[in-house]
Amino acid sequence: MYAILDIETTGGQFNEEGITEIAIYKYDGHEVVDQFISLVNPEKPIQPFVVKLTGINNAMLRSAPKFYEVAKRIIEITDGCIIVAHNAAFDYRVLRTEFRNLGYDFEKQTLCTVELSQKLLPEQPSHSLGKLVRALGIPMSDRHRATGDAMATVQLFKLLLQKDVEKEIVKSLIKTESAKPGMAPRLKDLLDKIPSVTGLYYIYNENSDLIYLGKSRNIKKRLNQHFTSPSRKSKKLQREAFTIQYEETGSELIALLKECQEIKVNKPRYNRALKKTDMPWSLYQGVDANGYLTLSIQKTDGRKKEIMSFTGQVEAKSALYKVVENNRLCQKINGMDPGARTHCFPYELGGCNGACMNQEAPADYNARVIEFINANSFYNQSMIIIDRGRAIDERSAVLIEKGVYKGYAFFNLNYQVNKIDILKNILTPMENNKDTKKIIQQYIRKKKQLKILRF
Repeated sequence: MYAILDIETTGGQFNEEGITEIAIYKYDGHEVVDQFISLVNPEKPIQPFVVKLTGINNAMLRSAPKFYEVAKRIIEITDGCIIVAHNAAFDYRVLRTEFRNLGYDFEKQTLCTVELSQKLLPEQPSHSLGKLVRALGIPMSDRHRATGDAMATVQLFKLLLQKDVEKEIVKSLIKTESAKPGMAPRLKDLLDKIPSVTGLYYIYNENSDLIYLGKSRNIKKRLNQHFTSPSRKSKKLQREAFTIQYEETGSELIALLKECQEIKVNKPRYNRALKKTDMPWSLYQGVDANGYLTLSIQKTDGRKKEIMSFTGQVEAKSALYKVVENNRLCQKINGMDPGARTHCFPYELGGCNGACMNQEAPADYNARVIEFINANSFYNQSMIIIDRGRAIDERSAVLIEKGVYKGYAFFNLNYQVNKIDILKNILTPMENNKDTKKIIQQYIRKKKQLKILRF
């Protein structure tokens, strides 16, 4: 049995919010079997922004019952039920606080439809109640009122239950406590306001000093790790975190690039200072006596144009083997098979077209080498890297002009960005350095699905 509920509050300081409206629908897994809906006099003023959001004002609540007058009915309708809500941790915490003020310990198992929808509907770009029900075609009225939000949650929960045929996911997400193990309620409240999106997060102390910033493909999950980890740095963040801000980027590449620059600029107390990127080994192009282009790992030489650089020799050699294998190049031509045979070993396995025996024309062989170089070298190249945006109808773009990283932008799919001059009109300028170059090169190598426009 489930008690699907929504609570509207006065807003205000943590654990000092008062309930202004509550709606509870008792649901047996098939239909609603009971309901309770009521305004509540919180005996404290409502924050102005809440009045604007919900339409509930102080005058409306003067004659409404106080919480102690509806407490018995809440206990009765939730008896034997799992509490279900969209962002259940918030509603359950506020409800428990009200009961605690009456000297009653209200303890229930909880189930959050945000977490449930993230598991069962991972393709949805947003798991906020409003956007989720619109995307699923669930009718909704009285948005930001307890009855409207609670009924929409009933319909959403019904759909999610149908998707989880074995009910294994539902069972795994049922919680017996209001807060995650090892996390203080204050931190839990901070975490509740953070979405599960790709981007950057900024942690500030009570004096509004930025003490830590980071990036993640799931900001909420990463912050949860900070707030539950027993490590020394995490303990410091747990003690000092007062407010959190975030910036959604959609693109992991933009998050990496912004993190790199902002740590250097802001120097947050608990971020390690970025070390100077030392890449002593590089991949260079050459040509042999027969006219075949060669690739070789050498000590980095600032006077020569490298294709890509590496922090270690092992990493460099491993990368070269993959390049040769993926592009059907010849190990012997590239100095990787020094044996006495006239051909390289991959030729025997069909992995080489026979350039080592002059069976492949240099022009055909070199075309593949040049294609690889053009896809990975920055020198004098101009390109736009198209990646995910912050919404379904948005994309991100990173601009590299003549080998220099210029910045990034977001654009709507209806707005075609196919020329550098067009992109420059909406570009956010960024600093170019060795670190950004390495970040972009590594990201391109890993993310094969990227769309890259070259000029």
